[in-house]
Amino acid sequence: MARILIIGFLLLPIIEIALFIKVGQTIGLWPTLGLVILGAIGGVILLRHQGLTILRQIQTSLNSGQMPGQPLAEAMMLGVAAVFLLLPGLFSDAVALLLLLPPVRGWIYRAFASRVVVHASASQTPGREQPQVKRPGTIDLDDDDYRPS
Repeated sequence: MARILIIGFLLLPIIEIALFIKVGQTIGLWPTLGLVILGAIGGVILLRHQGLTILRQIQTSLNSGQMPGQPLAEAMMLGVAAVFLLLPGLFSDAVALLLLLPPVRGWIYRAFASRVVVHASASQTPGREQPQVKRPGTIDLDDDDYRPS
């Protein structure tokens, strides 16, 4: 995973410079700069709108007692889009604008969710006993044996 990030950080500036040169040759310097600025402004507006929508979805899921898996994943993708919007360039803006589209985020979520296995974790709920899991090497403490510091 670290190699992929390093390669990505090395390739991203090269891709951005190449796109700036090609688009600049095709439409000129000022239209190219205007395109980058308009993309960033449009992205920020979309990011704000989509971010508020995702926050409402997370709050609704939590209020109904459900785990907000997809809204949290989409919030993470919006965070990645925000980082890409901060980077100057046409490629990073295009990636950010794609991540701001709900159908694209849904497709990415479904692609990754099909590969993820979730294991339930027991939590202490008032009125319910916590299941006891005994494994070799487990040290079992009673309530009066443990005091948080």
